[in-house]
Amino acid sequence: MRNYFVLGAAVCLALSMTSCKSGESAYKKAYDKAKQNQAAQAASQVPNTTVAQQTPTTVAPVTTTPTTPVTTNETTRSESLEVVKGAGLRAYSVVVGSFSIQANAENLQRTLNNAGYGAQIARNPQGMYRVIASTFDDLNSAVSSRNVLRQQYPDAWLLRK
Repeated sequence: MRNYFVLGAAVCLALSMTSCKSGESAYKKAYDKAKQNQAAQAASQVPNTTVAQQTPTTVAPVTTTPTTPVTTNETTRSESLEVVKGAGLRAYSVVVGSFSIQANAENLQRTLNNAGYGAQIARNPQGMYRVIASTFDDLNSAVSSRNVLRQQYPDAWLLRK
């Protein structure tokens, strides 16, 4: 009786393993069909070989409007920081990241430096590493920079020295 049970379990296991074949051939067929459609579309598009003639244009003088001063109700945080990597902090800085592990802060600093920012790392007394994307002497410039950086780093905030 026990032998029949073991034999039945083995047969069920074998059937379950063979019945679960992947539909790789179905995926391959769909992939090939999509490639053919893409090639057909590329072949049907005729490139435009006409050359556009350029006409001289006049450039209007640029007028600049004075920037409106930032209201004083911008929220800033104040912390005592020790610069770990960087040139030094000015009165207002834009912080884009805060990490408990220095290596993570260095990765973000490297990313910001590659994007053209002069990123710095500073450490607060609690041991958190702040990644500072830019630093300024005036609040207006810091707010403008923070607003630009918030497009990519939505949690960017202002630090007052």
